[in-house]
Amino acid sequence: MELKTSIETARQHGERLTSSAISNLQSNLYQGLRKSIGLPTDPPPPCMDEADAYFSPNSIVRQVHSDLPSMVIGGFASLLLQMLHPLAMAGVAQHSRYRQDPLGRMERTAFFIGVTSFGSRSDAESAIATVKAVHARVNGVSPDGRPYSANDPDLLTWVHAAEVSSFLAGAERYGTLALHDSDKDHYLLEMSRIAYSLGAEWVPTTRQELADYFVAIQPELEFTEEARQARNFVLRGVRRLPHELAAHITLVSAAQALLPKWAQRQLRIPRLEVLDRVTVEPVAERFSAALRWMSMDPQPSG
Repeated sequence: MELKTSIETARQHGERLTSSAISNLQSNLYQGLRKSIGLPTDPPPPCMDEADAYFSPNSIVRQVHSDLPSMVIGGFASLLLQMLHPLAMAGVAQHSRYRQDPLGRMERTAFFIGVTSFGSRSDAESAIATVKAVHARVNGVSPDGRPYSANDPDLLTWVHAAEVSSFLAGAERYGTLALHDSDKDHYLLEMSRIAYSLGAEWVPTTRQELADYFVAIQPELEFTEEARQARNFVLRGVRRLPHELAAHITLVSAAQALLPKWAQRQLRIPRLEVLDRVTVEPVAERFSAALRWMSMDPQPSG
């Protein structure tokens, strides 16, 4: 009896040590990888009070946005897609410090999405007010002589459409949710709240409206010299350590494959669908699974 008790005690002790080692390994890997993709700090805890949360804890927005790998891949796709609007790109080129502080810009964008998705109403509204104040200072004249303003409702619609379409594409391809068509429409409807709060006058709230919008907007899009420079900057990345470069290449390759074919053509990004299926997608899937594992809380067995 004593021997059996001693064995059980040793087993439990070993499990605790193993769990602790796994937890430390996961935490170290997770923080290192977050830093390598421009997310050096952990997100704040979500607001779980139904009455106080900006989005309900049960919202489809929270379900989609809670998966970090697919959101990061979708975020890169959104950056690439947004470059195709000459006025939006002029604002980025003339007012953004993306060359000097690319990871800082990504962190600020991630913070905004995180707070509006998971934060309280007051925190989300504060973040929206901050973005609107920044937008008020972003205006000028594009290289083709047209004036632009970041508060232009049409530009807000473009940026919003690029983001939600890319996040949905990332969630469908690399996320863990089984999204039905009704879920996708509901996601677009929920996300419209942010766009309207930022000053948009109309945004697509169904998949059909989103598809129609992209057909209508294409004549206004152009691969400008500013867009070419920004595209090359994003594709090259800013990291130099081997594991950071590998992570960046994986994410950006997966993001390029998510883009609509018309956007790939305009961005001069040649893609072979067969090659994407055979090489890019399997690697991105393994990367996403690894990132999810790193962020899990290990549960001791027994």
